[in-house]
Amino acid sequence: MHSTTTQRIVFLDWLRGLAAVIMLQGHTFDAFLRPESRTGAAFIFSQFFGGQAAAIFLFLTGVTYGLGMNRREHLPAWRRVLAALRRARYLFLLAVLFRLQTWAFAWPRSPWTDLLRVDVLNVMGATAALVCILALQSGLDRVRWAALAGTLIAAASPLISALNTTAIPAPLRAYFVPSYDSFSIFPWGAFLAFGVAAGSMIPLVERGAWSRVMQWSALSGFALLLGGQYFSGLPYSVYHGSEFWLNSPALVACKLGITFLLASGAFLWTEYLSVGWSWVQQLGTTSLVVYWVHVELTYGRWFADYRQRLPVVACLAVAAALVLLMIGVSLAVKRIPWRELPKMLGWPAPTPKFQPAEIYELSSPREPERERRRA
Repeated sequence: MHSTTTQRIVFLDWLRGLAAVIMLQGHTFDAFLRPESRTGAAFIFSQFFGGQAAAIFLFLTGVTYGLGMNRREHLPAWRRVLAALRRARYLFLLAVLFRLQTWAFAWPRSPWTDLLRVDVLNVMGATAALVCILALQSGLDRVRWAALAGTLIAAASPLISALNTTAIPAPLRAYFVPSYDSFSIFPWGAFLAFGVAAGSMIPLVERGAWSRVMQWSALSGFALLLGGQYFSGLPYSVYHGSEFWLNSPALVACKLGITFLLASGAFLWTEYLSVGWSWVQQLGTTSLVVYWVHVELTYGRWFADYRQRLPVVACLAVAAALVLLMIGVSLAVKRIPWRELPKMLGWPAPTPKFQPAEIYELSSPREPERERRRA
């Protein structure tokens, strides 16, 4: 389950790769399917499942964020928060670079206001900055506070929508007020907060207990999914105005439940059924590059002549071809010796500021010899 060379958690990479596949097909249908086919079952199911990809990416970003907080627990409080803010800054800078690149490639057709659009990367950076104070906690305390933060973000989303925010500049308002046209901290940031809770819990799980943990993950996923559907169908609500597909806490519960179920399935597959190289896991190890490149291909100027002009069968073929292309891009990126590039360019190698006190690993039934050597 845990790579011995890269120290990556394999089933999370596989889950991230699955989210990439879901995203690729969703964006392909959204970009290229002709208007008269958008009322059919193919488009509806494509977009229904495609909307899950962002929730998974945000959740897994939170997991990584929480794992980083775990590794820095030996530092003073202010340094832990500062390191978390630096990670949030990194995510936000990626969002700025992504928006700058897409605008530049579309120039002069794209207005300068496109630079201010809020995408999922922006939400990752902004939410990470808001919850950086979770680094002050440790162990189960951080798990509880992160789960509470996710719950509060989800619960407050309809209230944020009901506020009169017309006085706030539109670019800033887009970060907080739920919208059908873009991502926002409310409610999407809830998935990152819940991911921090999950990432903070990883070192607390005893070796050999992960099968039981993932069983509970599946049960929790079913409970969240069914509970979200039940409460969304009630004829009354505690909120004055709540739209399920926009700002409903029930939607967050459903998407979080599906994420838990898919995580359990990813664990089962990678731990007991998968043998050898996995193209899904390969996509997961380079998901940022896959996201960056495919957005330019689907929504950029390269294939603009085919925008909203293809039938369902052609979109299926394009989606399959895009997945194959992204696998090739992923393999090419992994072959580049990124750590050696500064040396090849004559730049001085950076000196790490500190070494993590511990690398958290998940035990695997496939590694008995490794466990005995540790003993």
